[in-house]
Amino acid sequence: MSQIPFTTEWIGRFQDPYAVMGLSVTADDRRVLKRYRELAKLLHPDRYVRAEADVRETATQLFSKVVGPAYQKLKQDKGRAENLAMLRFRVRRLTREQTFDPASNIARELMGKPAAQIDVFYEQAIAKLSSDQYQPLEQFEFITLQLDELNLVYLRLKMGEPIIREKRTGIVSAKPPIISQATPTIPTPPETETIDYAHRHYERAQTYARNANWADAVRELKDALKLDASRSNYHSLLAVVYLKQDLPTMGRVHCRQALKLNPEDKLALRYAPKFGINPDNLNLNNGSKPSQGKSTAGKSTKSDSDKGLFSIFSRRR
Repeated sequence: MSQIPFTTEWIGRFQDPYAVMGLSVTADDRRVLKRYRELAKLLHPDRYVRAEADVRETATQLFSKVVGPAYQKLKQDKGRAENLAMLRFRVRRLTREQTFDPASNIARELMGKPAAQIDVFYEQAIAKLSSDQYQPLEQFEFITLQLDELNLVYLRLKMGEPIIREKRTGIVSAKPPIISQATPTIPTPPETETIDYAHRHYERAQTYARNANWADAVRELKDALKLDASRSNYHSLLAVVYLKQDLPTMGRVHCRQALKLNPEDKLALRYAPKFGINPDNLNLNNGSKPSQGKSTAGKSTKSDSDKGLFSIFSRRR
């Protein structure tokens, strides 16, 4: 087999640790560990006792320089959340800047699936590709890049918009996967949005919190705050979620910020004592009433808090 260079540039081609390990982006810690153990057996030197020296060395290098670092990034909730955020960032960047034109047939096929079939097709495609990813070793690069495309397409489809257009030519492009933004029929500024996407992230975070899925709740709330950091209910919910993960220091920061944005935020007021915060001692706008802008945010926050946030945590103190 041809010798893999294992240079920094070559390893840098594989930015997605899920793709490196042959996993879908929905994998939890058990699936990550199970796959890691499978790869440890597949790439163990004992399997290559009778193989040529360069094959044995390739297997060792793949495990130590590619698989091992990928596993370190995914073995904990925090790492998985961070890497999913990075993948989403790639999708958003490609959406703004380029045209989505995946090279692999399987990624293009996923793009054409109706919404009801996306999840099943995606998981089956990942399983099929990963079964051949390291057997033989020279397939690693080709299959891993296909897995990377599948993950990007899946995340893009799950974001809901802009529209992804199918490639209309049968020629397979050698370019990396890129995403195009549909041309609007009415000219509008590129940043103008009529849908409150920040609030969509917040609503998903509430659902995750109800199911005690704290890592995904943190991920959604961070995305919400990137879009709009002025809403106290985003900060107060994130504060409580951090508390549930035994991260009180991080939670305290967001609890304080929630109360600064809206001194009447009920969720923040309820959990403030758990963070050692006395709301009466906070310096809110130098003692004056909240500004008009923050007052508006506070009204929205209060309404959202009253609609079920307490019920989320009433059984999980």
